[in-house]
Amino acid sequence: MGLETSPESPAPVRTILRLVGEWIARLGRVWVEGQITEARGRGGTVFLTLRDPVADVSVRVVCPRTVYESATPPPSDGARVVVWAKPDFYLGRGTFSLTAYDIRPVGLGELLARLERLRRLLAAEGLFASERKRRPPFLPHRIGLVCGRDSAARRDVLENAGRRWPAVRFRVEEVAVQGPYAVTEVMDALRRLDADPEVDVIIVARGGGTIEDLLPFSDEALVRAVSACRTPVVSAIGHEQDTPLLDLAADVRASTPTDAARKVVPDVGEEMAGVAQLRDRARRWLGAWLGRELAWLADVRSRPALADPVREVERREEQVLALRDRARRCLGERLDRAADDLSHTRARLVALSPAATLQRGYAVVQRPDGSVVRAAADVATGTELSLRFADDRVTVEVR
Repeated sequence: MGLETSPESPAPVRTILRLVGEWIARLGRVWVEGQITEARGRGGTVFLTLRDPVADVSVRVVCPRTVYESATPPPSDGARVVVWAKPDFYLGRGTFSLTAYDIRPVGLGELLARLERLRRLLAAEGLFASERKRRPPFLPHRIGLVCGRDSAARRDVLENAGRRWPAVRFRVEEVAVQGPYAVTEVMDALRRLDADPEVDVIIVARGGGTIEDLLPFSDEALVRAVSACRTPVVSAIGHEQDTPLLDLAADVRASTPTDAARKVVPDVGEEMAGVAQLRDRARRWLGAWLGRELAWLADVRSRPALADPVREVERREEQVLALRDRARRCLGERLDRAADDLSHTRARLVALSPAATLQRGYAVVQRPDGSVVRAAADVATGTELSLRFADDRVTVEVR
């Protein structure tokens, strides 16, 4: 049941602190993991500051010197340790601390196992998927660089980038790249560069070191921060054999800081040589094409129809005139044959005509109805007959 207080009956400070101490004492002894950021000895006691590996939270640890020195190897500043301690609350000063009973350094094998479990977890979430990675721009307007203070990685990136493209511009954020504050400072620098609209790509660079030195770049919070960046991120941590989790989450992995400068900044000499090669190739192609077209044009112009166009017209005129004369001859021959046929037909007609017979002295005897009398017995006495001659006729009576 909680303590009942009111403005009229408040609880004194000693009562509140006593209750807080009682509540903390109920926790008992616990195992705590953290990173030592400060170790100071005084007499038989060593006072440690234990910092959380991810959050910016720390706690004071009071450790007997015998317990501190019994750890193999003895922990130093920056070491990752596991402490078996009892939470204590000092009533007189109202401070909280841990009293250590055992300190165990976190071994390399355990660190690697934890990193492997974290890698599998983040890979299952898709943070390392290739389809989410973005290509940096060909020529960035400004490059953000996250590196150590006055570090060799900073000089490598700036010098190599300047040699490749002298006009390149950088915004450098110098941070702690190892130790308890590295994760927080790198994440803050990433946020600032990602929020800058002029920064087109971000390089996170650090030189080589041991696994413990590069451990901040495998921190889960930092890996998630890199995967959430809107700006493409290039990871250049350590050497070729070093592969922190940041390399897997970044859009581009560079084996060294020098390699990061080569991957982000184009070489002006190589680009000019490439432009010259393309220009020469275009000239050769265009020259070959023009040569083919000119040869085709010369071949077309050499044809008779284009070499002497008037000769073709004259040849066609001769053909037309020849056809006209041929048509005239054919038509004349046909007319002549038709005239001859007509004359022959007329002669036959005249020869066969009764009129010609009449002209030779013959006459045609016809009855009044026009029928021809062929025999004397066919007419009776008194019948009027018509005698037709070649030019006229006469009427007679039979007696």
